[in-house]
Amino acid sequence: MISIIIPTLNEEKIIENTLKSLKELRDYEYEIIVSDGGSKDKTIEIAKKYGAKVIIYDGILRQTIGGGRNLGASIASGDFFVFLDADVKIPDINNFFKKALSLFDNQKKLVGLTVRMKVFPEMETLADKLIFASNDYTLFFWNNIIQIGRSGGEFQMIQAPIFRKNKGYNEKIAVCEDSEIFQRLSRDGKTRIEMSLNILHTGRRAHKIGWPKLLWEWWVNGLFVSVFHRSYNKTWEEIR
Repeated sequence: MISIIIPTLNEEKIIENTLKSLKELRDYEYEIIVSDGGSKDKTIEIAKKYGAKVIIYDGILRQTIGGGRNLGASIASGDFFVFLDADVKIPDINNFFKKALSLFDNQKKLVGLTVRMKVFPEMETLADKLIFASNDYTLFFWNNIIQIGRSGGEFQMIQAPIFRKNKGYNEKIAVCEDSEIFQRLSRDGKTRIEMSLNILHTGRRAHKIGWPKLLWEWWVNGLFVSVFHRSYNKTWEEIR
């Protein structure tokens, strides 16, 4: 059983394409959970249209992405939790999960998996190709070579018992919570990036604010999380 968990906030422009693509999964039992941070658009309506379980955050303060993922996981019943961003598509999804699950079957110490990230071809720039390729090999070094967990949040597949043991994402971290949880997971087993698998996403943050600013935010927040156990940014800007 695979629980696919998507945190959302005002994602009506993209969430339908994502949910439609997930419905192509036929070979495995799965559930889709949309964990909504209080959308004011049609995100929730669209999620229900595609049969997703919807849980809605009702707190006063703005929810962090980690908080959204944890809220979704709280109602998940799968053996594996797959965390996706709302603008992600998994190409050839049945073969994708066949390979992903076989990795967990064959590597008993594997607790967390991520994959290569690519921007949709019609949206992709040269900078996207170069930077995401560089990021993939950086993650390969951290996870597969020196075995210290690192990951982006576009796709993370985690064994459910290990996720619960680690109490999920750190909800106080606004940025780099995705990499921080992989670092903790690597203390319980192995994390890995599988270079033969990839997901597609829009690259919208880099396209909106520019690569120089985004690279700086990645670097400074990663440093703050590693040294001070908190992110530099107090919130993560909503890009829609």
